[in-house]
Amino acid sequence: MGRAARAVINLPAILNNYRLAKSLAAGAKAVAVVKADAYGHGATRVARFLEADADAFGVACIEEAMELRAAGIKKPILLLEGFFTADELPVIAEQNFWTSLHRAEQVEMIRNADLSTPINVWLKMDSGMHRLGIEPEHFADTYQQLSSLSQVNEVVLMSHLACADELDSSHTRHQIDTFNSAVIGIDAPHSIANSPATLAWPELHRDWIRPGLMMYGASPFSESVETASQLQCAMTLETEVIAIHTIQPGESVGYGATFTCERTTKVGTVAIGYGDGYSRHAGSGTPVFVNGQRTHIIGRVSMDMCTVDLTDLQDVSVGSRVELWGSELSVNEVAEHSGTIPYTLFTGVTKRVPRVYIES
Repeated sequence: MGRAARAVINLPAILNNYRLAKSLAAGAKAVAVVKADAYGHGATRVARFLEADADAFGVACIEEAMELRAAGIKKPILLLEGFFTADELPVIAEQNFWTSLHRAEQVEMIRNADLSTPINVWLKMDSGMHRLGIEPEHFADTYQQLSSLSQVNEVVLMSHLACADELDSSHTRHQIDTFNSAVIGIDAPHSIANSPATLAWPELHRDWIRPGLMMYGASPFSESVETASQLQCAMTLETEVIAIHTIQPGESVGYGATFTCERTTKVGTVAIGYGDGYSRHAGSGTPVFVNGQRTHIIGRVSMDMCTVDLTDLQDVSVGSRVELWGSELSVNEVAEHSGTIPYTLFTGVTKRVPRVYIES
């Protein structure tokens, strides 16, 4: 009943991808990153399914962490963006949240906090991404300040990589060298590896890895990488054909008349658009699958619908299944055609699209 657009979420695939991350980083623990509603897959459902396996979960902020606690998640939850105000610290202590720390003022907030129990801090270094983090020359001193505080339990040393998805990146090598030099003499666990580093930079696995995108079955690389080929698709975005028209040569399709038919064309109207999170930048030629057959978008994607070329397909009618990405069509390929990345496609799928979960 009703509109057919839906996102089918394969929870066992996400668990498989988390286990793959841990198998690649033997001996390391893994923060399962479920920020941004688990990259659009549903944070509470994903976390519940992974909790028996996950060492910890990673979110952006305390609001996301509280949502997981409200859903019954017991494992530690790391605030990757850290805390913003001092009044978050008692909640962090009470709820067994872990927090990153990336600026000196936060040390003073902790020093002045009255906490029910010491907290775990992930001390972030700016090793060259220049977004968040303590400067390398101040890192050891900041660590010493934190480790002397009664409000602090364990300190993990972390950094974030700007170009780990580029396998020949000299910038990544620079970041590694910067981090390694700054932590000499500090006896504390390390966490550097995001998804691409987990898949392709084994020297960065260290003590904690932080798999994010890879958990959801998309490769972070623009090239073929053997480890990434083992990932299982976790989200299939699908809908159906709701109308079919035959258009003559010279006639156009969609807003702005941007696509003009060069031959007699069978046009299928599909019930999904940018109001559902399917990118408006998915222009003519962006692949889709209809009844298991590859074809492509023609014309502009509109808010609630888009149009596809059915001319050369067999056995297609109103009600035929359409896959926008998923098990038949890689989200990476759709992202490339749309001038974006899988992260934006996953997180852009709106609440209007029901999530349907596969648990076995």
